[in-house]
Amino acid sequence: MREVPFVILTSEMIDDATRLVPAAAVHRTTASKIDTLTGHLGELAFAQYFFGDWQRHQVGQNKGEADFPDIEVKTSAFPFRETLNLLVREDYAKKRKPPFYVQVIVAVDSPKADRIKAGALAHICGYASADEIDLGPLKDFGSKFGGRGGYRCHYIMIRDLHPIEEFNDAYRRHRASQSGKE
Repeated sequence: MREVPFVILTSEMIDDATRLVPAAAVHRTTASKIDTLTGHLGELAFAQYFFGDWQRHQVGQNKGEADFPDIEVKTSAFPFRETLNLLVREDYAKKRKPPFYVQVIVAVDSPKADRIKAGALAHICGYASADEIDLGPLKDFGSKFGGRGGYRCHYIMIRDLHPIEEFNDAYRRHRASQSGKE
């Protein structure tokens, strides 16, 4: 098992993410009571990891767009293990193609957890390209409430993602290639 970096979630981060839930909740895709909060915390954790400042996020300001320029952060709240998956809904993958997807797992005690406490670890698991997501198999992973989820997701197992330690270079190369095309 490779080392996976993490960010420790603070009460300030959780309070800020909680405050932003009403502005960004998408009820048709809610999979648990803490689904939207989990997504916000993943974005804050990624901002802390990538920029060194968790407040460099766009939560509540970027609805319908990627979470960061060219980066979509996918976050789940589960007990952490490398056999979890980066999941991208099939309909979402067809609509938008951010160049990068980053997986964050907020470690909780149970898959049915209904709260996230300060001190929880947000594992920054790795990344995949939109092309890699499109090539991933499809599966209905069901609902945390039980039964079918009603939609299929492309998936890539966490242990098969590119290590997040390589992301900075890949992102810089991508941004440089885009600035040459403008």
